[in-house]
Amino acid sequence: MRNFERHIALIRPLLKGVCALGLTLLVIGCKPAVIAASNNLPPEVGVASVVSREVRLSNEFNGRVAAVEYVDVRPRVTGYVDRFVFHEGDAVKRGQLLFAIDPPPYRDALESAKAGLDHARAVADFAKIQEQRAQTLDSAKAISREEYQNRSSDLSQSIANVHAAEAAVATAELNLGFTEVRSPINGRVGRAQLTAGNLAQADQTVLTTVVSQDPVYVYFDCDEQSYLRYKNRAGKGERVNAGNPVWVALANETGFPHAGRIDFLDNRVDPSTGTIRARVVIANPDRTFTPGLYARVQLQNQSEQQAMLIDDKAVMTDQDRKYVYVLGPGDKALRKDVTLGPLVGGLRLVQSGLASNDKVIVSNLQKIFYPGVAVTPKDTTMDASSTPASPAASQIAAN
Repeated sequence: MRNFERHIALIRPLLKGVCALGLTLLVIGCKPAVIAASNNLPPEVGVASVVSREVRLSNEFNGRVAAVEYVDVRPRVTGYVDRFVFHEGDAVKRGQLLFAIDPPPYRDALESAKAGLDHARAVADFAKIQEQRAQTLDSAKAISREEYQNRSSDLSQSIANVHAAEAAVATAELNLGFTEVRSPINGRVGRAQLTAGNLAQADQTVLTTVVSQDPVYVYFDCDEQSYLRYKNRAGKGERVNAGNPVWVALANETGFPHAGRIDFLDNRVDPSTGTIRARVVIANPDRTFTPGLYARVQLQNQSEQQAMLIDDKAVMTDQDRKYVYVLGPGDKALRKDVTLGPLVGGLRLVQSGLASNDKVIVSNLQKIFYPGVAVTPKDTTMDASSTPASPAASQIAAN
């Protein structure tokens, strides 16, 4: 009996350790079950109704700014450049002096033409006296008929020579005036292509360029589908662009802050590109637009139409497909593939795939692991604050 009690005393610490280890394993084994039980609760998600409102659809195109008037300034007489009298890049007025071509040769030519005119007039005066004398002699039958006709012919030739001399003087005066090369338009002058001492050839050498600044053109190419769509919406007998608002923006501008109008539409669609060239005229009083700049053009519809809009954060991507989760029967997350348009006022246009009464899941999307999972909906609103709205918030692109 004593031996048994001795053995029990020896193994009692071992039994306590085994019991403690067993309890520990039991507790550890129970934790996953508790966690799993907590994960079975439906995740809470934010849901919002589809926004339905009137919007004005539009198309966006890429264009280029061009000057209404562009002039290559060339001399109309040949000569050496004496000086140029403008600051390169400055605004110039029509008729403002730009270049001076060495004038002495043309001044001398004018003096020579004037001398020729004086000689022709003197000859004509003498021929007139001779003709008057011949008339007197002819009345007295003291001159032959042939002589009388010769003197009349001399007078006519002398008068013609006077007219030719007068034309030569006018031409010489004109050429002397052409030695001063002036701006043909109001605009902005470019750099001087020739400096003093260089030879300028008449009607060939480009001395500088001048471009007009206000207004300006913006040219863009409209695709065939958009052209046909706007043509079908235009009234019978009306121009395609009649009444359609046009807005323009530069590369560094948000939205479309500049209003313009289409003043030209080409007479044919280019078969090689499937586009038709159009032109917008836009005021440029503050010189915002410079010819050659890239510009974005927004061509709007005349009327508004009903559209569905959702929060852009609700949109998910599956390879090349876009989809959203909506709240289905039994508070389950159902997937719907959608076709999207551009942003308007911070919300994304939905062209197809949703119904106007759908409730879209817009938050905690990471908790939805597969379509059909149960969720706990919490009502919210579509958030348009995450994306800045353009100045024309109700005007969107239909591309």
